[in-house]
Amino acid sequence: MEPVKLAIIYYSATGTVHALARAAADGAGKTGADVRLRKVAELAPPEAINARPEWAQHIQDTADVIEASPDDLAWADAVLFGTPTRFGNVAGQLKAFIDTTGPLWFQGKLADKVYSAFTASNTAHGGQESTILAMGNVFYHWGGVIVPPGYTDPVQFQTGNPYGTSHVTADGPPGDVVLEAARYQARRVVDTAAALKTGRAG
Repeated sequence: MEPVKLAIIYYSATGTVHALARAAADGAGKTGADVRLRKVAELAPPEAINARPEWAQHIQDTADVIEASPDDLAWADAVLFGTPTRFGNVAGQLKAFIDTTGPLWFQGKLADKVYSAFTASNTAHGGQESTILAMGNVFYHWGGVIVPPGYTDPVQFQTGNPYGTSHVTADGPPGDVVLEAARYQARRVVDTAAALKTGRAG
């Protein structure tokens, strides 16, 4: 059987979600999955970006990351989405990308894939769970198979979020436990997608 094709599509302003996405790519890659790491286009005006040096720096630091396209969704067996919380919801940049997927959805090309999500917020109660649940609304409409990490690995009892990997940015960059949770979530997504591929091939 061909390796699972996993697209990791994310938006990150200052680097936290990018770090989680890279950890997820590392975890998935070690399973033998074919991984595409893709960022969505930055839509904020330059004056907003330049008002925060860390935001402008992150754009420079990730200039080599390919921008996501709907073709990445069509290609993938499974998709992991990453977004910072915005008032308990998905960042506008990622939402704008999702809003381009209508033609694929209409053709049924987003159905029956495995989907999962991860996030970050500035505070511990800054909308992490509601952001991941909001992503779930998209997956329901697409007819996706939603795979959360749950409490299915010891690392999940350390991070405490069964919905998806999440990080509080006020605590600093993601540490080893959170990065391992991202790796685990990606492995679980790949393993589930592999099981579905095997079953469908049979």
